[in-house]
Amino acid sequence: MDILSLLMIVACVLIPSLKVSIAIDTILLSQSISDGMTLVSQGGTFELGFFSPGNSNKRYLGIWYRNIPIQTVVWVAKASMINDSSGNLTMNTTGNLVLKQHDKVVWFTTSEKQAQNPVAQLLDSGNLVVRDESEANTEAYLWQSFDYPSDTTLPGMRLGWNLRTGHEWRMTSWKSPNDPSQGDFYWGLLPYNYPEFYLMKGTEKFVRIGPWNGLHFSGIPDQKPNPIYDFNYISNKNEMYYTYGLENDAVISRLVMNQTTSMCTRYVWMEDEHIWKVYKSLPKDNCDFYGICGAYGTCMITGSQICQCLSGFNPKSPQAWNSSDWRHGCVRNKPLNCSDKLKDGFMKVKGAKVPDTTHTWVDETIGLEECEVKCLSNCSCMAYTNLDIRGAGSGCVMWFGDLIDIRQFDTDGQDLYVRMDASELGKEDGRKKEVKIIVATTIVTISVMLFIGCYRIYVVRRRITENSQILFDDQNRGGSEDDVDLPLLDHSTVISATDNFSIKNKIGEGGFGPVYKGRLVNGQEFAVKRLSKSSGQGMIEFKNEVKLIAKLQHRNLVKLLGCCIQEQDRMLVYEYMTNRSLDRWIFDDARSKLLDWPKRFNIISGIARGLLYLHQDSRLRIIHRDLKASNILLDDKLNPKISDFGIARIFGGDQTEGNTKRVVGTYGYMAPEYAADGLFSMKSDVFSFGILLLEIISGKRSRGFYLENHSPNLVTHAWSLWKESKALEMVDSNIEDSCVLSEVMRCIHVSLLCVQQHPEDRPAMPYVLLMLGSETELAEPKEPGFYVKSDSVTTTYISGPSDMISTNEITITLLEAR
Repeated sequence: MDILSLLMIVACVLIPSLKVSIAIDTILLSQSISDGMTLVSQGGTFELGFFSPGNSNKRYLGIWYRNIPIQTVVWVAKASMINDSSGNLTMNTTGNLVLKQHDKVVWFTTSEKQAQNPVAQLLDSGNLVVRDESEANTEAYLWQSFDYPSDTTLPGMRLGWNLRTGHEWRMTSWKSPNDPSQGDFYWGLLPYNYPEFYLMKGTEKFVRIGPWNGLHFSGIPDQKPNPIYDFNYISNKNEMYYTYGLENDAVISRLVMNQTTSMCTRYVWMEDEHIWKVYKSLPKDNCDFYGICGAYGTCMITGSQICQCLSGFNPKSPQAWNSSDWRHGCVRNKPLNCSDKLKDGFMKVKGAKVPDTTHTWVDETIGLEECEVKCLSNCSCMAYTNLDIRGAGSGCVMWFGDLIDIRQFDTDGQDLYVRMDASELGKEDGRKKEVKIIVATTIVTISVMLFIGCYRIYVVRRRITENSQILFDDQNRGGSEDDVDLPLLDHSTVISATDNFSIKNKIGEGGFGPVYKGRLVNGQEFAVKRLSKSSGQGMIEFKNEVKLIAKLQHRNLVKLLGCCIQEQDRMLVYEYMTNRSLDRWIFDDARSKLLDWPKRFNIISGIARGLLYLHQDSRLRIIHRDLKASNILLDDKLNPKISDFGIARIFGGDQTEGNTKRVVGTYGYMAPEYAADGLFSMKSDVFSFGILLLEIISGKRSRGFYLENHSPNLVTHAWSLWKESKALEMVDSNIEDSCVLSEVMRCIHVSLLCVQQHPEDRPAMPYVLLMLGSETELAEPKEPGFYVKSDSVTTTYISGPSDMISTNEITITLLEAR
């Protein structure tokens, strides 16, 4: 230790109240900051150190404005509470910041990769970053505090989602002025088809800021160019977020969430008066409160009564409505008649904040007129408007179900078109209506003609395959959602490419049948799944997999290249995955040594992203139902891809749970409610993911819910170690030298949250990804499903005849007797 550091430590010990500001803005490897010492950004704008909020005597690690006399903390390390002045912040050898109290770790950062020369730096933006000094790009951060906002958003911070990693940038209030731990009041982006921001209280919507309409958020039409700050909303396939910057560097402004007042407030620092002046706040009036006027009610703050029913609607409960209880909303004077859709029309609501976008459909490629026709042709469509209101407007948004949380402004706002029975619209220009009917009729006619044309092509293709009774009959098509645009490969080509399914080209076998490697004349490699005549799976699974995976495009899902049908020979052709399946790596002594912790964590994250896509981000909501190590394929860079969709199920609309008498899947990965009662949901996939996570960490197979020689299964083993605070004992010895202990512990914690007995206790995949990639404080897991108690050889939640139990890794199908 150098003399300067020693003198500072001695000074802090002798004079506890003394604060020593280090002249540098960085912490290098093995350097530390103790309580009483601070880092100062290069320009002197921000300071990092330990502080006590309000009248609390607890100490926290935080960042505040250095030159503002009123201590204004802008960031707090989550869960960093320290009971005394023993806090010490260090940069360790793995390139992570570690906060300790008396040698006990209370907070740490997690980086995706290890740095050779790690350095932590406090920037003049208020961002605390960790980077590699040897990296040429100084903005290639391994970790940054801007990714983990507390109650304050500074210029350059983001609020929204990183869609590649599943990480959410969320601003959350302090519990109180004396307690900076996370409250339940936060600003979040809900990623619907038409995403929108909310101020949330726990799981309840408090204030709906609304979707971005090209100019501003729909609920804040007065958000216009101003001399204080500029703002922007970014949305693409990788990320969607709101951010702002300052128009003048001399201005100091921040956005703050306050739990006590339930307000989100923008402040500007007034140097002359030495005060933070309120610039804007939400909610700004009663009309901002979510759903205050109920369904089909509209809120107008300047009205004699702020809630009014839309024209053509009346209060559902007149007595309550007259008593200013508007929550029951309004109902139509005349119900819609879906049998005569062309007689419906649309009422224009001007200056509106558009309704809640939970149930919406978006098409960026069409305009308002085509949007109206599409809405008119679907009797479930209740309203439409432009996606982007700039200029003449563009894009289409349609609403399905009740219209909730509409507001009307005296100025600004946007036009919303609400579906009505024609009799409620008054007299309409006859020619205009006739044109609409002609257009709609023409579209229907063209659609029919296209359908006939497509059907003829379809018949020709079926004849070419010489299998007109096998593929996609009309009963199973279910409309346009099931149409498949997938190449039908020539049987002789597949035979030649696999050397007539030579045994030397066989690379695996599953419940579907054998899998072979093939190589085309141009050198392209592929994998062929060939349906075995003795397979427990059949045409149902074959068609299901083709129809599902042909529509899915994600880097963590295996890509289906085509299918081949020749009489009774049915094959699926996939991209070839060089490293085959995950189980060949983690359960093999030799290969598992090559799978270090960074590779395993990358695999875990990739599987989670793929599952999130299936559950939420694809245009179909898909429950896989057979997630396991042998169904995770690895490419040449060991990136994971989920495969085998033969028994997957599609969920539609608001459906969250299904029930089946045909229980399919693999015991050892099945959620208890599914194995016992046939109940499956996204949470049953989450359970399977939790099991898979335990296998990747431990290198041991899950043995399901059965016992063998009274030895515990993997879940029981993990849970027992967790309860004894010995969770790290389950870690595969092959990764002990490469693992980041904080990441491993977090993964074990997340896995136990995923395998909890009751589905409602398990986190959904967006939160699983959030927990894996952040420092979010995690809940204590409850007892898992299939947990074998030490005093019993039975299992929790499961009962049934022993002949239904399968101990192998083959996908099984159980049929109940008729």
